[in-house]
Amino acid sequence: MSRIGIIAIIIEGNKESVARVNTVLSDYSEIVHARMGVPNHEKNLNVISLVVEATNEQVGALTGRLGNIPDVTVKSMMTNKTY
Repeated sequence: MSRIGIIAIIIEGNKESVARVNTVLSDYSEIVHARMGVPNHEKNLNVISLVVEATNEQVGALTGRLGNIPDVTVKSMMTNKTY
């Protein structure tokens, strides 16, 4: 069963990490309902928030892949109720 959740992604630094994050997110586009990105060029920082509908396994796989990218921090929060 799937649940609704939020994934927060912070990318500090290099453009290569940004490109890798976008590639991973494209691989999981079927579970993403909404995406908002906020770049801060002065601080060389990017923040991305996602609204997802997915199983625990899908969220774990996505956040695991993102967390292995250098300069990337990722956190997730899911509803208790399944849909």
